[in-house]
Amino acid sequence: MTGAAPHVVVVDDEPDARAMVGDYLRMHGFEVSLCDGGRALRRRLAEVAPDLIVLDLNMPEEDGLSIVRDLKGRSTIPIIMLTATASPIDRVVGLELGADDYLPKPCELRELVARIRSVLRRAAQARGTVPEPVQPGIQPEIRQENGVRFGRMIVDTETLRLRDEAGSEQILTRSEYALLKAFLDNPKRVLTRERLLDLADARDPEAFDRAIDVRINRIRKKVEPDPANPRFIKTVRGMGYVFRPDGD
Repeated sequence: MTGAAPHVVVVDDEPDARAMVGDYLRMHGFEVSLCDGGRALRRRLAEVAPDLIVLDLNMPEEDGLSIVRDLKGRSTIPIIMLTATASPIDRVVGLELGADDYLPKPCELRELVARIRSVLRRAAQARGTVPEPVQPGIQPEIRQENGVRFGRMIVDTETLRLRDEAGSEQILTRSEYALLKAFLDNPKRVLTRERLLDLADARDPEAFDRAIDVRINRIRKKVEPDPANPRFIKTVRGMGYVFRPDGD
């Protein structure tokens, strides 16, 4: 975060809803910018880097999912989606594109504040998890000079990027990094979905129990040579997942 008050951008094409959310967040100590759509958001991002974006998915000018795709392709700013349909399809697509959380709309504003604080806390923890000594559970042989090896990639724990041996980079979302860290801390241990949700602080209050599978499939596309036949993040039928550092 860039100051005493976290800066949140609220993107919604409905003026009353936008103003209501903005006023409530200001009451709870946030700095707030209000945008009525994708173009206004991009203009604001050219001026300032916020700590988080609250994004309505259903807007006539440009749908929120295309905005998520664009932003997550070039930044690590956390995004909380709001969706009036509360559709599982919207949730899955948004998570696959890199969104960090979601809420149905209209939402309970107290819950929105709690979600914002939770996502900001995870983001701050992710930025601060670069210890010099080897952590318990992480095998020394997979630790590299500028990060930690995960599958065929190197996880840069300072910039939250994946880097291959040729130097090409991919951006990690906060939720992806949290899951990768959970696996790195527990190599060769079978982790249930419940355990992974707890370790990655990624539990969905509405018990959307396949959200963890969506995140893992997204990670596999980035770290596995053949995501359809994973070597490093293996599925253990009826139990969960296991991280195999050597790809065995």
